[in-house]
Amino acid sequence: MSSNNSPPAHYSYEGAGVSIAAGNALVRAIGPLAKATARPGADAELGGFGGFFDPRAAGYADPLLVAANDGVGTKVKLAIDHDRHDTIGIDLVAMCVNDLIVQGAEPLFFLDYFATGKLDNGVAERVVAGIAEGCKLAGCALIGGETAEMPGMYAAGDYDLAGFCVGAVERGEQLTGSKVAAGDVLLGLASSGVHSNGYSLVRRMADDLGWKMTRPALFDQDRLLIDTLIEPTRIYVRSLLPLIRAGRINALAHITGGGLLENVPRVLPEGLHARIDADAWPQPRLMAFLQAQGGIEPAEMARTFNCGIGMVLAVPADGAEALAADLAAAGETVFAIGTIVAGERGCTVSGGAESWSARAPWNAVHHA
Repeated sequence: MSSNNSPPAHYSYEGAGVSIAAGNALVRAIGPLAKATARPGADAELGGFGGFFDPRAAGYADPLLVAANDGVGTKVKLAIDHDRHDTIGIDLVAMCVNDLIVQGAEPLFFLDYFATGKLDNGVAERVVAGIAEGCKLAGCALIGGETAEMPGMYAAGDYDLAGFCVGAVERGEQLTGSKVAAGDVLLGLASSGVHSNGYSLVRRMADDLGWKMTRPALFDQDRLLIDTLIEPTRIYVRSLLPLIRAGRINALAHITGGGLLENVPRVLPEGLHARIDADAWPQPRLMAFLQAQGGIEPAEMARTFNCGIGMVLAVPADGAEALAADLAAAGETVFAIGTIVAGERGCTVSGGAESWSARAPWNAVHHA
């Protein structure tokens, strides 16, 4: 007599919760998505043990390679809980390629890692479709990735993502911040929303305050609250790359975890300080909503969220106006938000009668 807890007579991988057939089916399904991201240097074929890329075919003579990896934090949990899987892949790409462009590097190729307890091909395909879309927006090729089915590691329906991107810049043309000088103007490019930082706080407020995610947002009656919160991270590569190559930008800072206060100082040389005027751009209604709902102190907002600015440029004052016009023509919303002055390496953000300061972090390597 056997019980439901009796061991099987014959063990199999599928019986342990891992379906090789489902994994193979997913690879076949996402092949056309990857192929659609092909670019010079990569044909974006999937199925080998590794992905190839030829920098010469991409037009580089003496390139430096620049690598970045990242995830999307607990924004992925928001996507899971509300069945919003279609754009979380764009976030994944954005967090990596925006970190490459600030070094002056063109994103060349991308690889993803998708881990789950039990593979749901419908969900996985939607996520990878978003990754492919992000790659097309950034101009890089999706040349491979890994799908890991790990029973017991994740709750039912949960998954996690990681992304890895490699870019290139011709030797001597990389952005290091060494050209930044007192008198430089700081230009801010508008974010598309919360981007991919601060979601542990967003989700905590949503749970504690009982937000109705599928109702119109209080600050935008034309959109559901969940859709405003899941809006994908803006990718700035195409608008910035030609200006970088023309030598018109001295430094760039991607505004991620730590906000303006902690990210801008990372690209400043010793002896220079960034002064940012928070009154120089309108606070996005979403940010005002988050601050009001949570009673969040201004200094905490400045360290947790991007506050409406997703990328900061340090540019020579005599070229700032023309550069802003070119960025606007490329589709960016641009604000003159501050200046570089002599002083301790760091950043001060002022708004109204208040100001908040941060010194440059000891370690410039960022771990989200």
